[in-house]
Amino acid sequence: MSKAGLTIIALVAVLTLLSLVYFAITFEAPTGTTTVVIQPPALQPAEPEAVEAITPTLPQIRIQPQPEPVTIASAEPVIEEPPEEVPIPEAVVEEPVDADVIQLPRLNNSDDFVFEGLRAIQNGAALLQLLADDQIVRKFVVFVENISRGEFPQTGLPYKGVQQEMPTRNIDDNLFVMDDSAHARFDQVVDTFVSIDSDAAMAFYRTLSPLFQQAYAEIGFRNVSFDATLRSAITTVLRTTDVEGPYQLVKPSVMLLYADASIENLQEVHKQLIRIGPENTAKLKDKLQQFLLQL
Repeated sequence: MSKAGLTIIALVAVLTLLSLVYFAITFEAPTGTTTVVIQPPALQPAEPEAVEAITPTLPQIRIQPQPEPVTIASAEPVIEEPPEEVPIPEAVVEEPVDADVIQLPRLNNSDDFVFEGLRAIQNGAALLQLLADDQIVRKFVVFVENISRGEFPQTGLPYKGVQQEMPTRNIDDNLFVMDDSAHARFDQVVDTFVSIDSDAAMAFYRTLSPLFQQAYAEIGFRNVSFDATLRSAITTVLRTTDVEGPYQLVKPSVMLLYADASIENLQEVHKQLIRIGPENTAKLKDKLQQFLLQL
């Protein structure tokens, strides 16, 4: 408590004491039964300085204005219908037509397409004279599949067979020898094949690749790549070795056979290369090597 407060309290106490003393001196005993009403001493008003001293000690309370309550509408809200959705037509995007895309025919009707494509290749017209007349894609696929296994089919070839029989010389009634002119029967076939443009031929092969794969699936190879089989066939030819003549032959029946068992037991494709001769074999291998590098 401050010093001013203590002074005020002491002053009030002194005044109260003096009042009591005064009433005690002036008090007279009542003679009857008269009731005496004693007035309480009047309190002296506090000095202004004292009031000012007490007022700052009281906490000040500020009343903040309260916001007015939000009035809630009693009427039900009006729900407007959504605007009608107008469909926007989708723009039709026309895919550009690639002029370089070639539409392949069906496999059954592919001969004309194949022949026209070969005719456009360098020396392709000469090659057409040597090829089979129909089902060229299917026959080529069967031929390649046989070569990949070292076999050489006697029928269903994709090219026309050489009609001239193998020239031979008799050694006796049961033994023959292949004449040197026997290899010349295949010169035209080999020369025509190696004269075609390798790049153009490989590009045309790529164009026909779906047809080759379809024909390959027809003979039971649905999950095998025909490209891989063609590579295997070419590799089989390239791995053959030259066998020096003269080549003695026997004819136990209609067909001539090699008298040397080591030659007769070779793969059929190897024996066919012996028939066309070493020079034609070298030309053929060189051309096939070019194709193999592009596969």
